[in-house]
Amino acid sequence: MKARITIAELHAKKKRGEPITMLTAYDYSLAHWVDRAGVDIVLVGDSLGMVMLGHETTAGVTMQEMLHHARAVCRAVTQALVIGDLPKAALDATPADVVRHARAFVDAGCGGVKLEWRADAADLVRALVAAGIPVMGHVGLTPQTVRDPSEFRVQGRTAEQALTILTSARHLAQAGCFSLVLECIPAPVAEAITKRLAIPTIGIGAGPACDGQVLVLHDVIGLYPLFSPKFAKRYAALGDEVVKAVSAFRHDVATSRFPEAVHTFQMSATELQRFREALKEIPSASSRGS
Repeated sequence: MKARITIAELHAKKKRGEPITMLTAYDYSLAHWVDRAGVDIVLVGDSLGMVMLGHETTAGVTMQEMLHHARAVCRAVTQALVIGDLPKAALDATPADVVRHARAFVDAGCGGVKLEWRADAADLVRALVAAGIPVMGHVGLTPQTVRDPSEFRVQGRTAEQALTILTSARHLAQAGCFSLVLECIPAPVAEAITKRLAIPTIGIGAGPACDGQVLVLHDVIGLYPLFSPKFAKRYAALGDEVVKAVSAFRHDVATSRFPEAVHTFQMSATELQRFREALKEIPSASSRGS
């Protein structure tokens, strides 16, 4: 079995110019297949609030929900580094509580946590690192601050905004983050950030110059029904395949084509005869009350 990816190996990949791969996973079954495919990092993202729970944004996801999914993913993954996404609810707390929430992810099996940029983000990162918990930062579009889907838009289009994102990225790196997610920012801005940081950057809608790329798995395999972001590349249309498979099942049941003999279980002739003899003493539903 391949050894689990370490943070040191991710840093070595950046130095070698070898791209890092990261995907989300939210349950045991899909996490198993993602890990088997050989990605470096599996993110239990708070995007599960939209993808798995049907919310319009990620802001309402709870720690209880995140840990429920994180435990399932960690049971499946044996090779990738698993990162748990600290939800907004966990960050709207005292630094001590944030550390406690992050520790819960580690206890669930995660190798670290992710934290979106906010005013106190650098202080929180320092507290987490001091507690021995690896932290991945997140700048650019920060979905936890989005109030409705119309606010999911590119950040850093002006020079001033781009410099603000760069400054935030540097603050997180200096605070001790081992890596940064750059979401929905112009490619030249992501390139400038990547060149100025010693830690790996992982882009999502941030162009090809990042040290790695991450996407939501359901966008990659075509399972999220509502929309597909411009930055996502769909490699399969499994949603269509699910509809075809379920429709075929429904048709087979409706036309008595399923189950067939190969799908059923039998008993020995002797035991069957004994069973039938016993049934004579038990009235069928049609004979009750007669």
